[in-house]
Amino acid sequence: MHDLPALARFGGLVATDLRDVTSDPAALDSTGFWAVCADFEGRLVCARFATVRKEPVPAPRPGAWPGPAPTHWTTSLDHAAYTEGVRRIRAHIATGEVYQANLCRVLSAPISPYADVDALTALLARGNPAPYAGTIRLPGHGVEVATASPELFLRRDGRVVESGPIKGTGRTEADLLDKDHAENVMIVDLVRNDLGVVCATGSVTVPELCVVEKHPGLVHLVSTVRGELPETAGWPELLDAAFPPGSVTGAPKSSALRIIADLETAPRGPYCGGIGWVDADRGSGELAVGIRTFWMDRGADGVFLRFGTGAGITWGSDPEREWRETELKAARLLAVASGTYVPEQ
Repeated sequence: MHDLPALARFGGLVATDLRDVTSDPAALDSTGFWAVCADFEGRLVCARFATVRKEPVPAPRPGAWPGPAPTHWTTSLDHAAYTEGVRRIRAHIATGEVYQANLCRVLSAPISPYADVDALTALLARGNPAPYAGTIRLPGHGVEVATASPELFLRRDGRVVESGPIKGTGRTEADLLDKDHAENVMIVDLVRNDLGVVCATGSVTVPELCVVEKHPGLVHLVSTVRGELPETAGWPELLDAAFPPGSVTGAPKSSALRIIADLETAPRGPYCGGIGWVDADRGSGELAVGIRTFWMDRGADGVFLRFGTGAGITWGSDPEREWRETELKAARLLAVASGTYVPEQ
């Protein structure tokens, strides 16, 4: 909806009064408060706002969000295609090409061109609260994103950098398998290597490994990787080393990316990218991995609301279980967006 003003929300902060939009990551080391949206495929949009204030996410207004009909969602990979993709990844693992790869599908539904992604934010804040919730609305710049991400991609405080990779998902802690722990450790090793490329030698540590975190409707295994940037490195070098996030690609990352490109039939866009903010004046920032994320796609064939869901595939993966994991991750969020979510009593 192109007559809506640009804004960005992150938790209890709202940014308005857009001043600049650039694709140059060096801007994030300059001055000002920036909203950042990096697509999985590499497109980067950085938007500098002049006004940042504390403001809670507004309460939902009846009728403000014209969500898609629950029956109108389609998937880029159906059940047969997804489970066959899992089997093909296991074949790649068997030949030693990759240890783990994330297989994702994009769900789409037509939506009113007048839909405002910020109205969806209000629903997500109550139906699926998340530690890295964020919204970026940039009419005219192709960014209308609302995320309920539980996963930290990169946090920066001065020279200290942290990442919080998630691997392992279940309805309850009892659902987590040895496979989930092994997957998490594999990705932690990858993130250590990524940060090791840009951080000071010997500074990369793992303060937390495979901690169980509870989120709405499911649990995750989460680890923390920390390092220290040398004076010669900033956001361009950090993003170059760490992007795209290891938890949504696989290990080794280069092999996993080739397999993903071969098996997936739709671009991921902001899904599995990086979404968040950078305060260049304070040398701080926080980017989430763009999971549990909706975005509006305005094209010649109409306006669609899109949502991605996926699972990490290892040698121990069962195709049906992985398909069910993608369904579990999507179910609550799609219900919120389609207006069918009923809060638990």
